[in-house]
Amino acid sequence: MSALMAFASISTDFYLPAMPEMAKDLAAAPGRIELTISGYLIGISLGQLFWGPISDRVGRRLPVAIGIVLFIIGSAGCGLAQSVSSIIVWRVIQAIGAAASIVLSRAMVRDLYEGDRAAQVMSLLMAVMTISPLIAPNAGALIVSLSSWRMIFALLVVIGLVTLIALFTLPETLPSRREGGSSRGAALSELGAAMLDYGHLLKRRAVMSHALVCGFYYFGMFAYVAGSPFVFIDYHQLPPSFYGLIFTTCVVGITIGNLINSRLVMRIGRLTSLRAGSAGACLFGLWLAISAWSDLGGALGFFVPMFLFVSCTGLILPNALSGALESSTNDAGAISALCGAIQYGGGIFGSGLVGLCADGTAWPLGLLIAFSGVGTIGFSLLLERKS
Repeated sequence: MSALMAFASISTDFYLPAMPEMAKDLAAAPGRIELTISGYLIGISLGQLFWGPISDRVGRRLPVAIGIVLFIIGSAGCGLAQSVSSIIVWRVIQAIGAAASIVLSRAMVRDLYEGDRAAQVMSLLMAVMTISPLIAPNAGALIVSLSSWRMIFALLVVIGLVTLIALFTLPETLPSRREGGSSRGAALSELGAAMLDYGHLLKRRAVMSHALVCGFYYFGMFAYVAGSPFVFIDYHQLPPSFYGLIFTTCVVGITIGNLINSRLVMRIGRLTSLRAGSAGACLFGLWLAISAWSDLGGALGFFVPMFLFVSCTGLILPNALSGALESSTNDAGAISALCGAIQYGGGIFGSGLVGLCADGTAWPLGLLIAFSGVGTIGFSLLLERKS
């Protein structure tokens, strides 16, 4: 299940070091190759809305298997593509396939666990999942140095095949009473009704408050992903290899946060842990904005609050996702999909705005992350404690 959750990160982190070579090899215009990331985020955001209600009708394993096959096809297409436009299209297909693994692995947790225990298990799975961002960029850089960027996508095909085989060791987690044997017409009718149920989910405060906590926080996280290379490499004049160390350190912070939450949530409860993480994100985001505006402490003064903000992931995401899923037992797939779509939708806006607002300094990134932190704590305060 951790491997299924990791599909989001491995799909991008592996080829980040190869992007300059890809742009050169494909004669891409400046800024064009970055659209492969935007296309992926759009595909993974919309794809989750599709897979969630399907899984509530037919079970978890079959949609995950179909999604992995699409991921394999999209990865192969990227490796064989001869233009950036083709890669963008194949990345969307790859993302739609990966979305099934991401959204349904979360729904599986809800199928098997409840309450604070679900938040604890989510934290443990995410802690294991974060191994991939530690390994993927370095592995991608090694592959590029030894071969070409196309071999990275060949490796993703292999990973997809291995995961597909491993999937057959995982039992179906959706209770049998919710799986039906109705006709194809009835199934399509139920699927259409399930898609329409998103409108009802948008009106449910418990679901939307948790989902918007994820969305606002990921707004800041993807602003960090898109903007931090420029801040450290161009603005603070650090070597690219040093930025790799910064990225790895932040991933370690996320892992530590998940491990802390897996213990903390059983003592103080999911909501208290979520609000503590959200308060930290707000505080560290404001600190980051002040450091970016004043340039106090240089690169180190910017890195410390950024590291602390990113580390709050372990306290925010597992509790917010499990809290949203706890609000219902019959449509966990749809709720997980909606949360994922809003989460990555926030990432689309965050990564886009950090480029539009760039002014040659670290201030736009600091301001956007501060905005993210304020929104995160704001929506966490709207949550109601369950007796």
